[in-house]
Amino acid sequence: PEAAEAPPGLYHERQRLELCAVHALNNVLQRPCFSQEAADDICKRLAPDARLNPHRSVLGTGNYDVNVIMAALQSLELAAVWWDKRRPLEQLALGQIVGFILNVPSNVSLGFVSLPVRRKHWLAVRQLRGTYYNLDSKLKAPAPIGGEDELR
Repeated sequence: PEAAEAPPGLYHERQRLELCAVHALNNVLQRPCFSQEAADDICKRLAPDARLNPHRSVLGTGNYDVNVIMAALQSLELAAVWWDKRRPLEQLALGQIVGFILNVPSNVSLGFVSLPVRRKHWLAVRQLRGTYYNLDSKLKAPAPIGGEDELR
């Protein structure tokens, strides 16, 4: 869907470095709860003796894995529930879900040049006043998805 002007009250962080996991967390929580430093601290706690931390990029630019996202949510007493895409979407209890953090394939580009490489990218989906929004940090603004039927 095309990005539209964000409705009032909808929080949306834009992509910086490889911090899509941090942006997805903050976008789904609708406030700036986590920073790169906080995510790096979680990585250190998850692998305290690792010389090269397996939960983030060796370059220190982000690219955090699912373990960091799950630990971040647990620190707020929220549970991340892994959803197997083979399960029917009708089984989702949408009234009990704060939002969604998805890991999707994404094209890699250098400036305006798109490379023939695909990497995984974290993005958030959240509902506000009955409408679900794609809060992908690569979008200029949130993209409305629609109601429950359109989301499923």
